[in-house]
Amino acid sequence: MIFDILTIFPEFFASPLQEGVIRRALMEGKIKVGVHNIRAFAVDRHQMTDDRPFGGGEGMVMKPEPLAACLKALGNRPAASRVILLSPKGERFNQQAAQRLAEFEQLIFICGRYEGVDERFRDKYVDEELSIGDYVLTGGELAALVALDAISRLLPGVLGCEHSAPNDSFSCGLLKHKQYTRPRVFEGTAAPEVLLSGDHAAIARHRFVESVELTLERRPDLLHDVQFTPDERKILRKSGLLGRIETLVNSQRNDSRHEG
Repeated sequence: MIFDILTIFPEFFASPLQEGVIRRALMEGKIKVGVHNIRAFAVDRHQMTDDRPFGGGEGMVMKPEPLAACLKALGNRPAASRVILLSPKGERFNQQAAQRLAEFEQLIFICGRYEGVDERFRDKYVDEELSIGDYVLTGGELAALVALDAISRLLPGVLGCEHSAPNDSFSCGLLKHKQYTRPRVFEGTAAPEVLLSGDHAAIARHRFVESVELTLERRPDLLHDVQFTPDERKILRKSGLLGRIETLVNSQRNDSRHEG
C-alpha cells in the first residue's frame, strides 16, 4: 500500500517512520510512505499556507491553493485511492475504519492545522474526514501517524504473526483477554493454571470469557453490536455472564428509544 502525507512539517515524520513495525514494513516493501511539504507549493515568497478567515474570527485557515497544488503534484493515482483529511470534525476513526481503509491501494492524508482548511478545498478534493478522538490536537500529523500504524498492521506480511491483528482488541468487537508470561509466579501471584494446562479448548474458553468480562467492565458500549454464536452463548450462560449482557443491551436499546 502507498501512503502519502501532506503536511507543513515533513520533518515530524522522520523518526517515527524509522522505528519498529513501520520501519520493517518499509524496508521489506510492504508499504511505501511519501511525505510532501505543502509549503513548497505556496505561491508567495514567504511560502504562506494559511490566512485569516473571511468574516473574521479567531486563528488562521489553511489556504486552498497550496493544498490543491501539493495534491496534484502526486500525479496519476490508482482507482483505489482515498484522500483523507485529519480533522476534529471528522468521523471517528476506529478498528472498523482501519479495516475498511486497508483495502485501498493508496491513502493520502491531509494534515489539517490551525482552524481548519478552506472549505472549497475540502469539498472538491477530500473523500472523507476522520478524527482519532474527541479532543483537539495542534495538527493532523499525530493523527496521520496513528491511522498509518493502525492500517499498516492489517496488511499481509506486516506483522510477524499472522494471527495477531485478527485477535486484537476491537477486531472482533471485544477487548482482548489478559496476557501472562514467565515467571509462573510474580510477587506471590500465579498465572492462571488453565493457561499452563495444555488444554487448548479450555484455554480458548477461558480467554473468551475473560474478553467478555473485560469488555463488560471497561467498554460495555461495545457489547451492543456483538453477535455471539450459539456455542459462545452456552459458555456465557454457564459463566453467568449472559444474563448481565442481555440486561445491559436491553437497557442500551431502551435508552436509544427514549433519546429518539
